[in-house]
Amino acid sequence: VQAPGGRRRRRVSGFGGPGWGLLFRQLGSTRGALVRLLLWSGAEALPPLLSGLFVSAAVDQGFLAGRPTVGVAWLAGFGVAMGVRAYAARAGFPYLAGVVEPLRDALVERVVRSALARPSADPAEVARLTEQVESARQLTATLLRTLRGVGVTLAAALIGLTLLAPAVLPLVLLPLSAAGVLFVRLLRPMVSRRRAVVLAEERLAADAGRTLHGMRDVQATGTGEEVARALAEAARESAAASRALGRASALRALVVALGGRLPVLAVLAAAPWLLAHEALTVGELLGVATYLLQQLDPAVRTLAGTVGGWLLNLAVVLDRLAAVTAEGDPSGARTGADGRRGAGWAPGAQAVGAEGTAPEAPPPPAGEVRLHGVRYAHGFTAAPVLDGLDAVFRPGEHVAVVGPSGTGKSTLAALLAGLVVPTAGTVTAPPAALLPQEAYVFPGSVRENLVWLAPGSSDARLAEVVELLGAGELVERLGGPHGMLGDPGELSAGESQLIALVRTYLSPASLVVLDEATCHLDAAAEERVERAFAARHGTLVVIAHRISSALRADRVLLLDGGRGVLARHGDLQVLSPLYRELVGHWLGAGLAS
Repeated sequence: VQAPGGRRRRRVSGFGGPGWGLLFRQLGSTRGALVRLLLWSGAEALPPLLSGLFVSAAVDQGFLAGRPTVGVAWLAGFGVAMGVRAYAARAGFPYLAGVVEPLRDALVERVVRSALARPSADPAEVARLTEQVESARQLTATLLRTLRGVGVTLAAALIGLTLLAPAVLPLVLLPLSAAGVLFVRLLRPMVSRRRAVVLAEERLAADAGRTLHGMRDVQATGTGEEVARALAEAARESAAASRALGRASALRALVVALGGRLPVLAVLAAAPWLLAHEALTVGELLGVATYLLQQLDPAVRTLAGTVGGWLLNLAVVLDRLAAVTAEGDPSGARTGADGRRGAGWAPGAQAVGAEGTAPEAPPPPAGEVRLHGVRYAHGFTAAPVLDGLDAVFRPGEHVAVVGPSGTGKSTLAALLAGLVVPTAGTVTAPPAALLPQEAYVFPGSVRENLVWLAPGSSDARLAEVVELLGAGELVERLGGPHGMLGDPGELSAGESQLIALVRTYLSPASLVVLDEATCHLDAAAEERVERAFAARHGTLVVIAHRISSALRADRVLLLDGGRGVLARHGDLQVLSPLYRELVGHWLGAGLAS
């Protein structure tokens, strides 16, 4: 059992990484909506721009001049400007949706394409990616909505100060510029630390999930203490990353102090001198205070606090989505971690997925399967699941693949079926049908489901295979071949597997790969299915989850440490202590049950 762990340091891309490239490319496709959104944002700048000017005029020309009606009129004008801002905010929302919703759709399509290209991908990982897509949508929408408000407010306040009281600009711009420089300098380390928190949490969740899934292997091999230590180390790493992020985030308070509070204190300290030398009037001083207290300080606090946090989260989410769902090159060959291309499938090797389409012509009845120096990793920086695997399956052979959890059994199944290509080495195999653990059944007639991969099958042939695999009672209960499946979800997992097994048996593929495709059947039904497939033309590869599957096979491929040992069951018991432990565990579990 390989204990959780195996970390690699990742280069931090900050705000110039592939995630931002992904975002900006998509935003570029919605340029029209963005332009209209910015135009309405300009209308929203009216109240921040006029606030200090109108307050100054209301005081100097109205209330201090003994003309309260004029003062009230200036303030009423500011109320009208607020009404314009409210209308502009409402009018801009459709264009905000026109930017954000296409982004969400593009990211969802990217995740789906990535999952379809990696059939061995962990479903939990796909679920996390889907959640991250929704997070990216919400964060982008919130940031656009908030940033345009903050940006408009800051720009309007500075323009208003320039028009109203240029004498105070040095007192405001110097600390505000220092705060801006500090904020920009803090972003990169905070992104790095935020990314470290996300990765540490993901590693901890993945390690815990693999440990739970492989608990039987852990008990069989006696590695419980080692696994517990590894999980504790992952938890400590997660806690340390969170503490480091907290320390970096605390420095944002200094940004608020410099950019929001220090200009106010500087103007207050200079106010007596400015008033005495008639550099400012009382109304202008109140107008400056309005800009600083009502516009500048809240904008800086929002930018350093809320927006800073959202920006960090969005940077990490986008980088994760861009890295995990990296699209392959047009040739279909994936680039390996060492920068080389995997040789992949040999010319002429054609794949047929259990949920795919049948080949145009029937394949030859037999064919050899050859794996030479096969290496495969789930990502460019990930440790390889298979590393230097060599094996040859003879034509018509029945091979069982066994190994502890996480040793690459499902990855090997996908490689044999041609659904993924190795990052190095070659896989040469005849056209294959891969049946995964989760069987796919679609709404329609029973017959349509059963003959999907062999639509030309006769009724007699269909009836023969249904009976051979023990699915006759199920088909009869469903109303026979012409019965309708309105809601496939009403079938049990075992019933769905039986339907998919009949479909796969009927396919013309000369290589069948069953990736725990009988795990929901009882032992007797599983034996009947495996013996039927073993007698079928071509080669059978079974990812075994019971000792009985290994006992029935001609030979057993034991995967461990990225490589494999291929031998008969009895020989493996002599050659491999790990295999003896697995067999002992299986036999013990069988007796206990």
